[in-house]
Amino acid sequence: MKSLRISAALLLLVALSGCSNLMQTTPVPPPAVTTKAQEITRAQTSTLTKIGSITVDVIGSPMDAEAEVQRRADAAGAHYYVIMFNSETIIPGRWYSQATLYR
Repeated sequence: MKSLRISAALLLLVALSGCSNLMQTTPVPPPAVTTKAQEITRAQTSTLTKIGSITVDVIGSPMDAEAEVQRRADAAGAHYYVIMFNSETIIPGRWYSQATLYR
């Protein structure tokens, strides 16, 4: 019985240590700056300066919300942005999105 507990504990330890590698994010450099703000991943933000966040609420499609995020990021002078979430509200066709802006 004791060896079964030890085996189960070791199996759990191995499983959890494997999961920790999946949760870590290896930093990746962002792409070169362009004339328009670019969407990047969280892993690409390590060398950038956060300049704010924005929210958008649009009627249309998820792509319409993403386009509005880019438009507002451009207007704010951001070089990059990370969309934190893009979700349909309780009203069909109405999308709410939030993004973090970086320079």
